[in-house]
Amino acid sequence: MTAAASGRVTPYYEDDWVTLYHGEYRDVLGLLPPVDLIIADPPYGETSLEWDVWPDGWPGELAGVARSMWCFGSMRMFLTRGREFSDWKFSQDVVWMKQRPTTVATDRFARMHEYVLHWYQGPWSDVQHETPKIPHIGKRVATTTRGSVSRNIRGDLGASAWEDDGARWQPSILEARTHRAVAINETEKPTGLLEPLISYACPLGGTIFDPFAGSCSTGVAARVLGRKAVLVEKRESQCEKAALRLSAMPLPFEVTA
Repeated sequence: MTAAASGRVTPYYEDDWVTLYHGEYRDVLGLLPPVDLIIADPPYGETSLEWDVWPDGWPGELAGVARSMWCFGSMRMFLTRGREFSDWKFSQDVVWMKQRPTTVATDRFARMHEYVLHWYQGPWSDVQHETPKIPHIGKRVATTTRGSVSRNIRGDLGASAWEDDGARWQPSILEARTHRAVAINETEKPTGLLEPLISYACPLGGTIFDPFAGSCSTGVAARVLGRKAVLVEKRESQCEKAALRLSAMPLPFEVTA
């Protein structure tokens, strides 16, 4: 029985970092603490599976919850549902590159990727956006100057000294291995995929809301990175497995911003 059906809203699982509710996201909107980031992996509505039903209007309903949102989807999904994102401004797209195709259609290319689109509200300067850096494998440049390159493109902007620290900005194509053998959800997202998205758009100690939690990978990744998470999952079978997953994890040390 969902929270709405029972007439009460209580956590299905809760610790100092993660709160999981069983029910619809609408059931808990009035209970949310201040939220810094939404991570949404909605049903794309592209199959005949019972659970794969697009929740009409959800992007607009969550427009007041946070200023920033990552949303997973296919190109078909975003083109079909684009009008429902009219309350949001588009920032950028990131591509998740998979190891294996997830489609079996014989009349199309085998799809090995999914999109993750970043949306925001209000002035961009007020939105958390801190691009993660990754270690650079290759020749290291001791010192270079960006100014000469900038002048060639945009005119004389002046030289700016830059010292190579051995890291590079996170690229927009992310490779993260799925955990098919131990996955508890049909479309489970690996935590290695979620971590750079969280680091980019949610400050340390901040809170993430996931309205379609599934396996609760968002909660796992948030807790590892020192962020809190409020999760909602419609299927009780998923809540049960996710609660076991979360309870088996060691709690992190207290993190201060």
